[in-house]
Amino acid sequence: MKAVALPGKDVLMTGSPMFPLAVTSEMLFRDLPYLDRVRTIKDLGFQVEMWDWTTKDLEAVAAIGATWSTMTGYVHGDLYDEDGGEVLVDTARQAVEAARKISCPRLVVHGAELDGSRNGLPFRPQPVTTGKMWLNAYRTLERLATLGEDNGVVFCLENLNLYVDHPGVPFGKAEDTMTLVGTLDRPGVRMMLDLYHAQIGEGNLIDLVRKAGKLIGEIQVADVPGRCEPGTGEVNWPAVAAALEEMGYTGVVGLESFASGDDVVALERFRAAFSKA
Repeated sequence: MKAVALPGKDVLMTGSPMFPLAVTSEMLFRDLPYLDRVRTIKDLGFQVEMWDWTTKDLEAVAAIGATWSTMTGYVHGDLYDEDGGEVLVDTARQAVEAARKISCPRLVVHGAELDGSRNGLPFRPQPVTTGKMWLNAYRTLERLATLGEDNGVVFCLENLNLYVDHPGVPFGKAEDTMTLVGTLDRPGVRMMLDLYHAQIGEGNLIDLVRKAGKLIGEIQVADVPGRCEPGTGEVNWPAVAAALEEMGYTGVVGLESFASGDDVVALERFRAAFSKA
């Protein structure tokens, strides 16, 4: 149990989580200034995740003393294109330096550069993923693996749904990311297995996590529909948690969701879904 004093309320976080739990700092407590957001998530007992580190004061962020789970691992570039791959690797080097400042171990990459101002749509939507794109993606991931292994971080390739949030992104399916990461099979590149995106695009989540197995660098969750906390949609999260425990998963489960109502209540539901009864 963890008691935390927040303005206007006393919060008691209960339950014994089965895995380390993290929270995406851009999606909850959005009424607070960013540093206060990070402090609140930390004080509630969670690790912290970050999207765009280029807009943050990383020295001030580091001074808070939070435990960081993931951050975005590039600024520009695309996996599927040779020139885009060059840009992605160059900006991934910048991300590695940024991660060092806050001791963040995992850096997230996608099949294509996303424009945050357009709700995560790719700058260059691709209606078809060709064989040449697969080859370019493999070669770029190979370079990222070396960069990660040389610097003690892991690049995590995230699956994205193509039906609701990210149409036109190559390698959007979890099966695609599993194929790339599994074929490469380097410790410097793993999967960011996002079960919100997978539920929309593929479903059958328990079978999916079992197949992904050792390729998983981290799990991210949000319920479907709505992208809010566990317990607000159709997914049986305690069953997913049990499957992860049964297969020996010991990594982080990150909440990348909005709150359906009160932010603290959302975190209580998240903790409950991944805690022992």
